[in-house]
Order: sequence, then C-alpha cells, then structure tokens
Amino acid sequence: MPFGIMPALRALLPERLRRRHPLVPVVRLSGAIGTVSPLRAGLSLGACAPALERAFGMPDIRAVALVINSPGGSAAQSHLIFRRIRALAAEAGVPVLAFVEDVAASGGYMIACAADEIYCDPSSLVGSIGVVSAGFGFQGLIERLGVERRVHTAGRAKAMLDPFRPEDPADVARLKGIQADVQAMFTELVRSRRPGLKGDPDELFSGAVWTGRQGLALGLVDGHGDTRAVLRERYGETVRIRLVEQVRGGLLARLLRRREPGAAGLALVEGALATIEERAAFARYGL
Repeated sequence: MPFGIMPALRALLPERLRRRHPLVPVVRLSGAIGTVSPLRAGLSLGACAPALERAFGMPDIRAVALVINSPGGSAAQSHLIFRRIRALAAEAGVPVLAFVEDVAASGGYMIACAADEIYCDPSSLVGSIGVVSAGFGFQGLIERLGVERRVHTAGRAKAMLDPFRPEDPADVARLKGIQADVQAMFTELVRSRRPGLKGDPDELFSGAVWTGRQGLALGLVDGHGDTRAVLRERYGETVRIRLVEQVRGGLLARLLRRREPGAAGLALVEGALATIEERAAFARYGL
C-alpha cells in the first residue's frame, strides 16, 4: 500500500462511522422546579447545567434531546434553564428536541419551549401557561392559641402576605401585579417559540392544561412519539442515544458522604418531606 494511504483511511473512517451511527445525547429534566425542601433542591439551573453542558459539548452530535417530566415550580429557575438551553444550542449549532413524559406544565412547559420541536404521548399533559401563588392564613389559629404576632419592618411592604396576619388588599393587589408581569413574559416566550399556536388566546394562556392529543391540535406540541422511536425515525436505526446523567448533591449528600452522626435519620425525614411536596405538585394534574 502506498505511503500515506493508511493515515488517509484512518481520517475517513471516523467520518463514515459518524454518518452511519449519528449521536444524540439525552438529558432528563425531571421533578418540581426550584426548592423541594429546605435541604433538597429540585430541578434548577445549578443542578442541570453540568449535564446540559456535557451533552451540548459532545463532539459530532446531530441534536440534543430533552426528556421532560415536570409539573412546574419556580418561574425564575424555569426561565434560567430555558435560556441556558437556548444559549448552548446556539453555540453548538444543533437542534433541540423535547420529549414529554407524564407532564410538562407551567415551568415544565416553559423549559420544553427551549426545544425546536416538542413531542409527547397523546395522554401526556402540557401547557398550564399561567402563574400561581398559594399559601395559608394562620391568624385565626394563633389567636386561639393565645399567641401574639410581633413584626417590625423598615419598609411598608416588607411583611407582605405574612401568613400570621390578616390578608391586606393592598398586598394582594401588589402580588397580582407581579403575577401579571411574569405571565406577560411567559406568554411572550411561548408565542415566540411556538408561532403555530391555534385557538383562542384567552384559553391558551388561561393556565389550563391539555392532553397531548389536544396540545397537538392547538400547536403546543409538534407530534406524538417517544424518544427512541422519534430519534430512530429522524436519524436512522443506528442512531446512538446516549443518556447524560445528572450528578445530584447538596447538604444532605455531603452529610451522608462524611457519615455525620444522625445523617441517616436526617436523610429519611428529608426524603419523606421532599417526596410529599413533589407528589403534591404532580397531584395537581391528577398524576
């Protein structure tokens, strides 16, 4: 074989393999968005950024797939994750495909909108384009217990919506103004990412949730299908689907790794509380 032929063949071989076996990394974005419990962070930019950066940084990828299963949560964290996905996609120059499992609602749907195409099961739940604030009022309880609430602030609105004091109409008006501003941003984001939306805007942006079948008719999603089926249809039977794992940690994980006294009991309590709160978020959608 003439000198120089083998290096040329070696240079061509990887390119041929890449054409025959295209690579699509997959990142799972699952759970409530924001803080789930005092010791456990839910889905946040800090938690998922390393996995996203590894996925978009892989060489010779054809696309990045996001598997989303989230009932929503923090508007700020949802938007931060959305923006990071869009920035990484622009840097890598590859399309992003989102695949909804049980639900992509509220902030979960905002994250799904970072994808160029959204797929789901016909029975998935999507949408809930709205803003909610829920809490409790305990002023009657502390009165019955004979407890006196003392709050001292520098700033008239500093103790807004204190759950141990009667609700102030001015506080409610201020909260609704904040919600309206966040809702306007959410609506604008969805309109810009989903130009093919159909139906009554008042309904689409009412906070209502839709099935995957309804969502397809409304333009909230682009099609039905799971990750494997869609990627094999798009990139061929030999597509390499590589899951990029998230490394989750925090205070609890550090305590367990150090074998701190009482860490096991703390883990059980923290895990139970986090599970209850996260299940409550999913239960809003009958899941």
